[in-house]
Amino acid sequence: MLELYQSEGCPYSAKVREKLSELGVSYVAHNPRLPGDQGGDVTNEQAHDELQAGGNDEIPYLVDTTREEALYGSDDIVDYLDEHYA
Repeated sequence: MLELYQSEGCPYSAKVREKLSELGVSYVAHNPRLPGDQGGDVTNEQAHDELQAGGNDEIPYLVDTTREEALYGSDDIVDYLDEHYA
């Protein structure tokens, strides 16, 4: 299962969502906080704690529970999706 920690107003998150849609891959979206250079306001404490458990407070963040992989950064996530789901 893929879990995407993202924000609706974040262009980097949009890039990942577009790639997931292009590939026809199902995923669960979590919205831990609003976008912002220094981290926007937290909107979901549980999702924000899960985001930070990966080591950063950065969106987008993709967790692939099937492959036990987790990645930050839209370019790295898109490359990963192309490699494993295309």
